[in-house]
Amino acid sequence: MKIALIGYGKMGKMIEQIALSRGHEIVSIIDVDNQQDFDSPEFASADVAIEFTAPTAAYGNYLKAFAHNVKVVSGSTGWMADHKADVERMCSPEGGQTLFWASNFSVGVAIFSAVNRYLAKIMNGFQQYDVSMEEVHHIHKLDAPSGTAITLAEEIVADLDRKDRWVKGTLVAPDGTVSGMKDCAPDELRIDSIRRDEVPGIHSICYDSEADCITITHDAHSRKGFALGAVLAAEYTVDHKGLLTISDMFKF
Repeated sequence: MKIALIGYGKMGKMIEQIALSRGHEIVSIIDVDNQQDFDSPEFASADVAIEFTAPTAAYGNYLKAFAHNVKVVSGSTGWMADHKADVERMCSPEGGQTLFWASNFSVGVAIFSAVNRYLAKIMNGFQQYDVSMEEVHHIHKLDAPSGTAITLAEEIVADLDRKDRWVKGTLVAPDGTVSGMKDCAPDELRIDSIRRDEVPGIHSICYDSEADCITITHDAHSRKGFALGAVLAAEYTVDHKGLLTISDMFKF
């Protein structure tokens, strides 16, 4: 498979290593200093482009790839609020484009997500438990809550009748300062965020009652799981089309 990389930071470099180890070819690498390569024959020859960049750049990168009918696998978050409808239109049968998007490509997170959905359905029958979330990431992460935390929270809201929406809770910055509030309405699911060190990602969901507490946690040891998942998604995307998600690839 011929792969183009859009974004060549830590994730891009790790994706490159894993893709090469699985027998794939990297035909184009695009970063901030060579945007003109979107129009190169090398980029156009790619079967799939794997995109990990900034939230502000992702949508524009999709458009540049789609202009050459290159399928995209993307882990960038933050673009859906403004561009979801447009991307859905482009990836419809009439639009003819393909985007595999996930807030997190880790196989472990996919399993964790399935457990999260199942647990929420169980806990829907036990009103005495309130639920909250906490996510911890490295100091370089710009968005809070994380895209993965938002996805997990939306899954809980979908299955837990007593929660109508998620809200931002507290944010502990790298320097230790705390912003935001722990107070929220009974029908709101609070997500607290912490930024420290080089943590790849920790997501915890806590159901707390007067009697006891039930917590599930996914703790990433490195970015390798995310990178492997992105390459697996690219392998899946080659033979599929439309707007694809983790639930299409993993049938839990």
